[in-house]
Amino acid sequence: MSKNIEIAKENFLNKEKYLSKYATKSSDAIRLREEDDSDIRPPYFRDIDRIMYSLSYTRYLDKTQVFTRSGNDHVSKRITHVQLVSKVARTIGRALNLNEDLIEAIALGHDIGHTPLGHTGEAILNEISLKELNEYFAHNIQSVRHLNYVEKDGRGLNLCIQVLDGIMCHNGEILNPVYEPQEKDAKEVIREYEEAYHDLKKANQNRPMTLEGCVVRISDVIGYIGRDIEDAIMIGKIKRSEIPENIVSVLGCTNKDIINTIITDIIENSMDKPYIKMSNEVYKALLDLKDFNYKHIYNYSFTKEEKEKYRDGMVRIYNRYLKDIETNNQNSVIFRFLETQKEEYMDNTSSKRMAIDFIAGMTDEMFLREIEK
Repeated sequence: MSKNIEIAKENFLNKEKYLSKYATKSSDAIRLREEDDSDIRPPYFRDIDRIMYSLSYTRYLDKTQVFTRSGNDHVSKRITHVQLVSKVARTIGRALNLNEDLIEAIALGHDIGHTPLGHTGEAILNEISLKELNEYFAHNIQSVRHLNYVEKDGRGLNLCIQVLDGIMCHNGEILNPVYEPQEKDAKEVIREYEEAYHDLKKANQNRPMTLEGCVVRISDVIGYIGRDIEDAIMIGKIKRSEIPENIVSVLGCTNKDIINTIITDIIENSMDKPYIKMSNEVYKALLDLKDFNYKHIYNYSFTKEEKEKYRDGMVRIYNRYLKDIETNNQNSVIFRFLETQKEEYMDNTSSKRMAIDFIAGMTDEMFLREIEK
């Protein structure tokens, strides 16, 4: 290795000299499979690139955040949400002197396993998975599965265990007043991943192993809570004046004010601490805002008729793909996916899991085209 390349490697790591004592260093990175260490990029920086260049990341562009086929090009897609979470988390991370590379890798990969049609699609695929495999389906667990066992033709991206753990434990649907990391090793992370298929309630309480993972977990909420309001207002689902005063007086009523209020509150309460914390006032207002969003936005993002149509459609295409696999129907669209997969995937994956993996990876438009067939 030349002297200039050695200098470049050192330059990448210079900022780590000034990180908080609670930050995760590049030297802490663990991979499940050993690999060449001559790359000038630090391990978490390398993981950012692997995620961004993956096929799954490209499909974020046409996956639902909350509203599907809204008729408004400015309404958020999943890619918008992921980038907002990354930005919010890196803002908090930089303020607290944490490892921004690890934060960005977790943030960009956290929703890779999201289905078409967002949480509605996830709920339907969970019903199918429970019936067919007696296993839960959750997008955070599918994100780990996809990145570790499906991407790169079934060989996985070999991401650092700290990145996979942060993705697995990112669940932004569950709010906590304090986010404190839990010490783990690689075996413990894999054990929690495998247990999630059988005890989802317990899995949703798993804590990240790094403070950076904790930052992404709360940033997931910050990234969607205000932006979803803006989208709902834009398409006429709600009016800004409907947001209760007890929430507005603390957080504000625009995405900008909500993000700024929560971020500055977290920084104020988490500086030089081994945890991420909000004040009681902001935590309570955020809980109330989340409840407001569910009652006025999320529960009405699809009509009852649409939900039934999509449930029927997903069950139908699942059964069709399963039959196509079992009869080796090479003309089926699912073989466009399976013919690229290597032995590692094909030898260790049931037909039912293959069909679920394929549907989970679909964009909205592909799913809608398939059920309309």
